Amino acid sequence: MSSGNPPIGLLLVDDEALVRAGLRAILDAEPDLEVLGEAADGAEVPGLVRRLCPDVVLMDVRMPAVDGITATRALLRGEHPPRVLILTTFGNDGYVYEALRAGATGFLLKRARPAEIVQAVRTVAAGESLLFPAAVRELVATRGPVGGDALRTAGLTDREAEVLRYMARGLSNAEIAAELIVGVETVKTHVGNVLAKLGVRDRTQAVVRAYESGFIDPRRPA
Repeated sequence: MSSGNPPIGLLLVDDEALVRAGLRAILDAEPDLEVLGEAADGAEVPGLVRRLCPDVVLMDVRMPAVDGITATRALLRGEHPPRVLILTTFGNDGYVYEALRAGATGFLLKRARPAEIVQAVRTVAAGESLLFPAAVRELVATRGPVGGDALRTAGLTDREAEVLRYMARGLSNAEIAAELIVGVETVKTHVGNVLAKLGVRDRTQAVVRAYESGFIDPRRPA
């Protein structure tokens, strides 16, 4: 799959050495992926990121000293932060939702198949969000709206609001374009406008904001 571009650099963060070893074996087997380093706790992450400059950090959400939520927040405060892909045992873990709120691009179950892990890393590295609409909706529904009308007053046009709802369903730009019968570049422009108006980094953060504000009711399909 290599196209002559530098491989995607990865940092593995998990307090279980066996999990790290398994991930390394899966990811290093791909010609376009390279594990640059490992960490057993979130406290090690900022220093390793500055030294290794990974494109994606695969971060365990639960660790004994500094957890994945705290480590993700620390990374997002830095310049040019890497993408963060949260690793979790249970998709309905409240820690996962807090990690998404902290800035993680998506999450991945540790029991995922090797092909799913590889595809998830490539997706996140390409700048796309790894979003499981039903799982995110369930996580938000247990908490209820917390942001008032912040999103409703963000100045989204009707078309931008429509695009945001499709984003919440997990549709890609191409799939949204097909639904709206417009070009993919037009959708990209709308998505960019939504992110800018909401002041968020990526699609995942936009969807979380949409649910939290009550713009989309998490108790109903998006």
